[in-house]
Order: sequence, then C-alpha cells, then structure tokens
Amino acid sequence: QVQLVESGGGLVQAGGSLRLSCAASGSIFSRNSMGWYRQAPGKQRELVAAITSAGRINYADFVKGRFTISRDNAKNTMYLQMNSLKPEDTAVYYCAADFLIAAVLRGTPGYWGQGTQVTVSS
Repeated sequence: QVQLVESGGGLVQAGGSLRLSCAASGSIFSRNSMGWYRQAPGKQRELVAAITSAGRINYADFVKGRFTISRDNAKNTMYLQMNSLKPEDTAVYYCAADFLIAAVLRGTPGYWGQGTQVTVSS
C-alpha cells in the first residue's frame, strides 16, 4: 500500500510562489507515476501535472508555464513549484500515485493524498 502526504500549502498574494511537496511511504516510490490534481469549491477535480517513473511530464493547459513538477526518488518525494500565482489557482491540491501513468492522467489513481489548501488573495 502507498500513503501520500501533501505539505507546503498556505495563503499567498497574487504573483507569489509556493512549493508543494508530496511524501510517499509504504511502497517503492520510483516504480510509481505521480501527479498533482486540484479542486476548488463547486468544481470538478482537475489535473495540474503528472510525471512518470522515468521523468516524462504532462502539464494542464491552464498552468501556462507557471508551474513545474519534479520528483526526487532518493527522498520518495514529488514537488510542484508554483510561480506567478493567481486567485483562480485557489483550491485544495491533491497528490496522486499509480503504477500506470494512464490511471493518473484519467483521474483514477490507486492512491490519493489528503490534500493541502492553497489560497491566493488579490
């Protein structure tokens, strides 16, 4: 089994930056594809970015070059660097993991984290 714990969320002003972390335990981290999703109140959960075990990356269009996903297999941790934050980025951000990248991309991963709140003020 895999357990995922997000951290790094908080309250920032528009234009600011945050770095989210997702720490994995209970499995071999390097064998899993990973991703970040977010969900705002009243909206569906949406993919932000994903990264395979080999480092292949996929970004959602709304990121528009502002966010960077990465992973450190030695630390069993995935990151999301968020720059130039906008109020519309306000959401709960969730970490996802699965052996298959397709499961992460379609929103049906085997494992979800609890989420971390990101709030961007104007």
